[in-house]
Amino acid sequence: MSEPRLADHDLAALVEDWLDWDQAADLIGVTPAKVRTMVRDHQLAAAVPAPGQRQAIPALFLVDGEPVKGLPGLLTVLHDNGFDDRECIAWIFLDADLPGRPIDALLENRGSEVKRRAQALAF
Repeated sequence: MSEPRLADHDLAALVEDWLDWDQAADLIGVTPAKVRTMVRDHQLAAAVPAPGQRQAIPALFLVDGEPVKGLPGLLTVLHDNGFDDRECIAWIFLDADLPGRPIDALLENRGSEVKRRAQALAF
């Protein structure tokens, strides 16, 4: 049996804590509209965690009132590889080749390692 496609992963199982637009805006100190702009510009990513829920942002994407260091660049690389936000979130929270999940590497300031892996997806 083949691996499930990234888009088919259960995001609610992969990501423990989610923020709605208002919660994210409060943490960053901006308006919910600015949060939507940040998602559109790939500074953050958002998806519907489970059927019947609203679009939300993984809580681990925000540290000290801003996107975790390296996240915007990583999201740009993943989008350049044809990923949508749902696939980006699944990839970032799956334990693939790195020791630990890519989100953990970002939180530990090992973003260049994660970005290299994301760039290799194009090949």
